Amino acid sequence: MSVTVHLLPALMEQPLPAGCVGVVIDVLRASTTIIHALAHGARTVIPTLTVEEALAQIDKLPERPLLGGERHSQLIPGFDLDNSPLKYTADIVSGRTLVFTTTNGTKALHSCSPADEVLIGAFVNRAAIVNRLSQESRPVHLICAGTDGFLTAEDILFAGAVASDLLQGQPAADVQTQMAIDFYKLHARTPEEFLQTMYDSRGGRNLLNLGLKADVDRAATENLFEIVPVWRPSTGVITVDQ
Repeated sequence: MSVTVHLLPALMEQPLPAGCVGVVIDVLRASTTIIHALAHGARTVIPTLTVEEALAQIDKLPERPLLGGERHSQLIPGFDLDNSPLKYTADIVSGRTLVFTTTNGTKALHSCSPADEVLIGAFVNRAAIVNRLSQESRPVHLICAGTDGFLTAEDILFAGAVASDLLQGQPAADVQTQMAIDFYKLHARTPEEFLQTMYDSRGGRNLLNLGLKADVDRAATENLFEIVPVWRPSTGVITVDQ
């Protein structure tokens, strides 16, 4: 099968081709948080590029949505929730529409708009993502969100894990994909090494400095959920793949 890793949205040589499947990866924390929200019963997630676009949804939707997200890891003034996956519990999100904007993740998502559909992947749904993609005949593109335009180890780690699972030892077709696979194999040989790589990553260090170790630990927990969130650019919303 055709699997391509993009280590950053800016490193995509051209827009994603129509007819492909994208996977956006922002392990710390947007992907992980979106998965938590939908797994705990959120009806839909509407990702926006800007805070202003998020606030505008209040007047567009029939019921007031939950507003979630962050700017530079901090709660956005006027929003209900920040970007901690642990905050998105069933008693808060079940049955609600979530409007969501983050510094890196939602920007990466919108960079994939030429794709037919874009899946949301993180370690908490790794097996579900791999199972879904293993059935694909379309080209698969794995896009790492990064942090403020810089490469992030946690996203590359996940991209490498998924690419390795899908290719099953077949050679990668390009340098970025092979780099991600090699990085995963080098830094996740044991559970302890994997977790330390998460702590040492750019995103991990940022969260540890803010006292948010629990968020990193949760994001490093594999296969908590069996759902696959899907964003279809034609509708602009993220729902659970059926």
